Amino acid sequence: MKTLCPLDSIPDPGAREFKVMLGGEKRRIFVVRQGDEVFGYVNSCPHVGAPLNIEDDAFLDIFKTSILCANHFALFEIETGLCVRGPCNGRRLEAVPLEVVDGEIRTLG
Repeated sequence: MKTLCPLDSIPDPGAREFKVMLGGEKRRIFVVRQGDEVFGYVNSCPHVGAPLNIEDDAFLDIFKTSILCANHFALFEIETGLCVRGPCNGRRLEAVPLEVVDGEIRTLG
């Protein structure tokens, strides 16, 4: 278990990127916050494996209701990582299990 940051350091709604060790390798992940809930994903589009963001911590669409791949304009559900529009329609982002403990976001495992 690794503490990433305080929950309040991510805008609501909003997202933030981190570099963490997952399965023995360094990976780029991002956390999306909606109220007191957080959702974590590996920062890799299932279409070509490129990072979803071009600008730092810019992972949400203009309405802040979906995750956006800035390269292909694919849209993903925040809660599930399911692609609902774009070239990877029907595929999912790789989830990163998270929990909020005492106001801090932590990875599980």
